[in-house]
Amino acid sequence: MDATAPALSGRAVLQQRWSGACFLHWRVDPAQVAPLLPPGTEPDVFDGSAWVGLIPFVLSEFRFLPFPPVPFVGRFVEINVRTYAKDADGRRGVVFQTLEAEHLLPVLGARAVFGLPYRWAKAAVRTDGDALDYASRRHPGFGDRVRTRIRVVPGTEVVDDPLSRFLTARWGFHERHLGRTIWAANEHEPWPLVRAEVERLDDGLLADAGFPGLADHAPDSVLAMPARHPGVITRFSAAQRVR
Repeated sequence: MDATAPALSGRAVLQQRWSGACFLHWRVDPAQVAPLLPPGTEPDVFDGSAWVGLIPFVLSEFRFLPFPPVPFVGRFVEINVRTYAKDADGRRGVVFQTLEAEHLLPVLGARAVFGLPYRWAKAAVRTDGDALDYASRRHPGFGDRVRTRIRVVPGTEVVDDPLSRFLTARWGFHERHLGRTIWAANEHEPWPLVRAEVERLDDGLLADAGFPGLADHAPDSVLAMPARHPGVITRFSAAQRVR
């Protein structure tokens, strides 16, 4: 995987800033992931395993290009559960199983435009020194009132290796929307990553997304953005249909 994003093939239509990102990942059998992927894709594997991620971060400066940031959206927490797929054209991307977000407008917009499985949730982050405490609880009407609580402490050891690139250098996502599989590309500067430690994990999102018991044991990989990093600007192109 290349740590640098390829240039978008079409015009960017959406832009966001991502900061405070933590990447918790577990190895799973590819056969467990395959039924959850959109048609036309298959599990992307590393070292013989598929991988499931639990990723909390802060999203801000949400805008539909070329317009200025959407008013009243501001800065909000998102926590997603994701897996990884590739298609017949060799595009390797994210497949979201759920995305918890605390602001309703982006939730409704992303569900309508891309078919992404966003859930409206009461979500927040608290900083304690270098530690990040993320928490969310889903609102009624968006599925069971699933909760999560994640406390991660970023370290100082910089990481840039084949596994970290496989898990994070994902320049697009696959999704099933309106009866077809789509691909939407994104670009941003290379992830700044350090090794991190999980100090607390009390999670129901992984089980709700189809991975019961996974949160009962420690992640196989824990990465994070360095403490107090300003984040990366991310741009998305319009979706394309997958063959």
